[in-house]
Amino acid sequence: MQIQPRQQLLDIWRATARLSYADDRWRFGGRDGANSISDAEQLLCILAPATEIPLFRLDNPDVANRDVLDALDALGDDIQVPQRIIKALTIYLERYTSADGTPVFSGGSYFRSEDLDDTITPEQRGLDVVDSFSVSITLTLAIVGFTRVFRQVVTRPALQAEVDILEAMASKRLTAAMVGLLRSFAVNVFSADDAFGRELVRMVNQERRPSRVVVEELRAALREINARLRDDVTIGSGAAESSDLDLPNRLFECGWSWGIVREAPQIETSDVGVQRDGVAQNAPYLYFTTVALEAIQALSSERTRLLGLLDEAQLKLAQALQLRFELTRSYWAAVATFGSGRWPLEDLPWRTTDGIEFDYFTLLVGGMVMQNMIATRAPNADMARMANVLEELANRSRITRRSSEQETALDVHHPGLNFPLEGSESPGGPRLSWTVADLSPLLLKRTLSLAGLLSDGTERGRLLGLSDEMWKHLRERVLPDGLWDQPAGAYPQLDVKFTDASWYFTKRVVDCLVTASRVINESPLRSELLADIAADLLNEAEHLYDRELLNNSTYSGQSLGEQLKQIGVDLERARTQRRDRPGVAVAVTEEVLRKLDRLSAARRATAGTI
Repeated sequence: MQIQPRQQLLDIWRATARLSYADDRWRFGGRDGANSISDAEQLLCILAPATEIPLFRLDNPDVANRDVLDALDALGDDIQVPQRIIKALTIYLERYTSADGTPVFSGGSYFRSEDLDDTITPEQRGLDVVDSFSVSITLTLAIVGFTRVFRQVVTRPALQAEVDILEAMASKRLTAAMVGLLRSFAVNVFSADDAFGRELVRMVNQERRPSRVVVEELRAALREINARLRDDVTIGSGAAESSDLDLPNRLFECGWSWGIVREAPQIETSDVGVQRDGVAQNAPYLYFTTVALEAIQALSSERTRLLGLLDEAQLKLAQALQLRFELTRSYWAAVATFGSGRWPLEDLPWRTTDGIEFDYFTLLVGGMVMQNMIATRAPNADMARMANVLEELANRSRITRRSSEQETALDVHHPGLNFPLEGSESPGGPRLSWTVADLSPLLLKRTLSLAGLLSDGTERGRLLGLSDEMWKHLRERVLPDGLWDQPAGAYPQLDVKFTDASWYFTKRVVDCLVTASRVINESPLRSELLADIAADLLNEAEHLYDRELLNNSTYSGQSLGEQLKQIGVDLERARTQRRDRPGVAVAVTEEVLRKLDRLSAARRATAGTI
């Protein structure tokens, strides 16, 4: 792997600190202005590696690595760095808390108008959005984990009070974000004969069989998910619609809408302030479903469990979200791999039930298929099929293939894909839209994640090679300040030049580097062939070693005795490495055999046999 995540992350930290901290204060705002999502992404460019990669930890200055602290020298010295990060986090939480104490999850400047001439009203700017719920879960979990460790090394009462206040505010926002996700869950039930049903059947019917047969088989494949939606989804949104699932000829889709769905019931929990009425369409959006699932994964991560980051009330909310996570992941994986021939996912591009198709949607659905592969321990053959889809996406989106002067495939990189937010016009004003342009980093992250799952060395090597090509593409899009994104760097035909950093894009690049570091830290693949070779080599080496011990006199000299002792140590090392790192065992044993051969030759020469 040529990505070198440690050095790249240090460079990003250096640029982020230099750009974000000036005149003794943290400065929010980037290319898209300041809002609850962008500002969280800016903070996570530093906090995500600091809490997910042990080498980058900042919560204990006494054990922090020197190069890590040096990368943040714009924030101050060893002691000042964590203190100023705490102040920046506190400012963020205060900024996005209303006067009555309710956490704010508005989309703000990330909202766009479908018609550029229309003016978005302040009420619309303040609408809650799932992206803010999701990034807030990621950020607040990082904050609570950071404060739990940092508190142990704090001695000044004033600083301890700051840490306590920060953790309490983060915990409240975490609870509110979880409530928001529970109220944004959507179950869209429809007849197999209406427009939605026909589009779904068309997508999954890869073998062109009669629609009636496909509907029956699809309902059978989704029967367990159907039952759990009816029986187990009891709080938040999605419960009312599940009652229609028993009706004949009914199909459905589940996931997360763009915001709190219309008529979503309130949730009884600890004080999180006002639970506002929802306006979002009661139907899943693939983009928001994906970001919600990634946030829910963080709630059940090993770090969250080990540090005990969730209180009792949050654990109950997390359990309800985990249920929705499992149902949603299983649903989209079942639909995407339906049938016995070509997967619907392999029929690029993915087509949604409202008739819109994009390669980007294939990537989003593919991410859920990969999550399901982890849960079901899918065989390498299925993962190889997923790898082919990722490789095809890289080609079709012109990341690993040359682009022509005028090509619609570049639109996904700039200006990005726009999709309408149904229901956003309810407060008065134009219908809003949401723009996504993160295909490149998301595709790299999925490729690295799949490479980490594979136990087939050839397929893994192919994916790591593909990830190197994608990283080369991303490096071409770096701004002069060391952050992202300049799409014209990779596509000169794009008539656009940016000067300000996009925290939306930079944070996603950081996610790729965190994933790359996780893959690198995993144990190397174990080759059965190398293990067998190592065993045969060890058998021969041990036999020759025993013979040298037998045939060499105890008066042969101190040098020979030390050599034999070292050979014994090397053999023991090879034995311990054979199962987990057979390649190392082969290399060590081959060196032992060379040493033994030289000793044997010297002994025979001394005896006059040569």
